[in-house]
Amino acid sequence: MPNYIRYFIIIAGAALLFFPFLGQVHLFDWDEINFAECAREMIVSGDYLQVQINYKPFWEKPPLFIWMQVLSMKVFGINEYAARFPNALMGVVTLTSLFYIGKRVINEKMAGWWVLLYAASWLPHFYFKTGIIDPTFNFFIFIAFFQVHLIKFGERKLVHALLAGVFLGLAVLTKGPVAILVALLSFVVYIIVNKGLWGYKPLHLLVVALSAFATTCIWFGIEVLNHGWALVSDFIVYQIRLFQTEDAGHGGPFFYHFIILLIGCFPAAAFLFQYSRKRIMDNESHREFTRWMWIMFWVVLLLFSIVKTKIVHYSSLCYFPLTYLAALQLYRLSTEKVKVKPLVKGILLFTGSLVAIAIMCLPLVGLNKDKLIPLIDDPFAVGNLQAPVSWSYAECMWGLLYLIGIWVAVMMMNKDFRKGMITLCVVNLVILQVTVIHFTPKIEAFSQRAAIDYFKSFRGKDVYVHVLGYKSYAHLFYTDKQPQANPNYDNEDWLLNGNIDKPAYFICKIMDAGKYRAMPQLQETGSANGFVFFRRK
Repeated sequence: MPNYIRYFIIIAGAALLFFPFLGQVHLFDWDEINFAECAREMIVSGDYLQVQINYKPFWEKPPLFIWMQVLSMKVFGINEYAARFPNALMGVVTLTSLFYIGKRVINEKMAGWWVLLYAASWLPHFYFKTGIIDPTFNFFIFIAFFQVHLIKFGERKLVHALLAGVFLGLAVLTKGPVAILVALLSFVVYIIVNKGLWGYKPLHLLVVALSAFATTCIWFGIEVLNHGWALVSDFIVYQIRLFQTEDAGHGGPFFYHFIILLIGCFPAAAFLFQYSRKRIMDNESHREFTRWMWIMFWVVLLLFSIVKTKIVHYSSLCYFPLTYLAALQLYRLSTEKVKVKPLVKGILLFTGSLVAIAIMCLPLVGLNKDKLIPLIDDPFAVGNLQAPVSWSYAECMWGLLYLIGIWVAVMMMNKDFRKGMITLCVVNLVILQVTVIHFTPKIEAFSQRAAIDYFKSFRGKDVYVHVLGYKSYAHLFYTDKQPQANPNYDNEDWLLNGNIDKPAYFICKIMDAGKYRAMPQLQETGSANGFVFFRRK
């Protein structure tokens, strides 16, 4: 089969997996709505250089991904589909790149396994259907590492050094200096493991550094020239704070990301335990790239295990090395006379069964929520469960069929590993689509839809809408908030007690409602699913 046919199949398959149904569910608070709102405000304000939220400078993220969302919104309109489209497009680019890199470093069979495994693993697949920054950021970092590898094994070494710096700079413009930190730590570990800079010259490293700096200055340099160092300084301080403290309650134990990767990257993660010291191919380029992948994996995993703020997607850069290392084992298992280790099969069955049982229990929770509510001590969770979501016992069949499919596929591996693994990946791809299309809207209805519907009711109205007692960006995006003439527009004390110049409406969570009910200037206008609504009298 000609190469262009293979690439066409991958592109078409990825497009079919990632592009449909992107806009069928509201954006999730915080991250999805945060970045989409930054893009919307760029369009409304016409200021495409400075990132802003609520029409004030926003120092937490650089603008590259937001620019991508702006372009998407120019094409599709300001909506959920447009906000998620850039990552879906990156999904197509990522799977195509994995095939190219896998084929160049190892061979075509291994490349095929890598593409299939990445597409069929839960979190790597799911993130391409979201509007968060990380899939795009991770891609730029990974391609920068690949270009560094080609400095040593490619023909045009200075070109690869230049490209490595460009992609590293693009990663900085996507999410910030954490890209530089990951690259530097990985390179230090590489020097220690490799006992020197074998194959890399100081000139190569200088080109990488200069091109990364020049690319980063595309925005950071212009920002300093236009607005001084204030925003850049706040940006750096914020990044340091994330490493030192738990941000907005996002904490967790040291092993948090180990668990996330083991379960969230099913089925790929299980095959890391198939690792053998036996070389799959006696090829220096292959050994070197594998070394880079191990280094990237452990640097990212340990770095974000140390970081105080624990969020699921912080370890998402591990998806590239994890699936590569797992695909190596799939290639070995499918081409050599090697059996799957009992430990690997046990992990596949255990983690897969956990996910399947969780899917099976979703309808049960919805159907029996009246029995569960007395056992729950959280009034907001109780309110969420009271959302009118339709469930049926028949929906449990999805989880049951998934459980059966996992066990059948693992059992098939005993006779024919290749057929068993392909079956497992196909089963996972099917249940991924079912989860995104069928279950995610129902989960969203429980968690936030009442608040979103409340905000949408104010679109086109000249009023103030403010969130009390919790952090949210949903009221900005879903009210289609416009620039405000009054400088006090986001001053909570003024909105509650000041001489306001137009109607003001508020929302809070039910556990905080007593505080605001006691304020004589507020009138309760309703409540729904854990949220309580007020207006100024």
